[in-house]
Amino acid sequence: MNIRFALALTALLPLMVACKAQDGTAETAAPATTPAAAQTAPEAAPAPAATDAAAAPATAEAASTDAAANTPVPAPARPVGPEPVAGTDYVVIEGGQPFQPATGKIEVVEIFGYVCPACARFQPLVGSWKAGLPADVNFVYVPAGFGGIWDNYARAFYAAEALGVQEKTHDPLYAAIHVQKTLKGEMGVDSPEDIAKFYGQHGVDAKTFLDTMSGFSIAAKVNRAKQFAQRSKIAGTPSIIVNGKYLVKGKGYDDMLRIADHLIARERAANAK
Repeated sequence: MNIRFALALTALLPLMVACKAQDGTAETAAPATTPAAAQTAPEAAPAPAATDAAAAPATAEAASTDAAANTPVPAPARPVGPEPVAGTDYVVIEGGQPFQPATGKIEVVEIFGYVCPACARFQPLVGSWKAGLPADVNFVYVPAGFGGIWDNYARAFYAAEALGVQEKTHDPLYAAIHVQKTLKGEMGVDSPEDIAKFYGQHGVDAKTFLDTMSGFSIAAKVNRAKQFAQRSKIAGTPSIIVNGKYLVKGKGYDDMLRIADHLIARERAANAK
């Protein structure tokens, strides 16, 4: 019995050390957020009746094209709160580079772990924030690989991505581990077969998923994610990194995203010069 207890404790140590936000709020639940009510678009003014029935389609098409060309693109909302302070609200990453650069885009990375309770609490908040980001921001999930069960789930993330099911399974996988308890990620006992079975319940052949998980290309992606996390000097998960340059700290989950908004605006202004 003592040997079993020691083994279980050993498996839990990486989880306890890694699963904390940059501000140390691993045990602080993210507050619930209510999405802003959708605004009703004004009705378009009726088009004048065409005097020539044959010319009507061409006239309507031209009017539509002109309207689209003259419609202003809404500017991103101004960040709220005071300007973030280096060393207090964020850390400058020396020589930092985006994880996957995209031309004309400002990258925001969340380094996360499916087995991390803090990440599970952060996900509803960051998911809503991600959905409202401007078009010039590229949000990228990067799974943390701290060894053991963390690596299994990092491989699962990239296998799901390769098979085109990552987006639709992201939230359900958190729920399976932390709510439904059909997977035991916190205890570090889920095998690749257990994980593949979960994806088998979401439209992917379990054997295909398992084979994809064990592929060379997936291992290479996990190693690249590990190297990025090491270069970024993260202290735990979840971690937010803006354009590879700034590791966000903050006083809580909402504050992390507020600071990220400011740093995105800073990068946008720098790119415009």
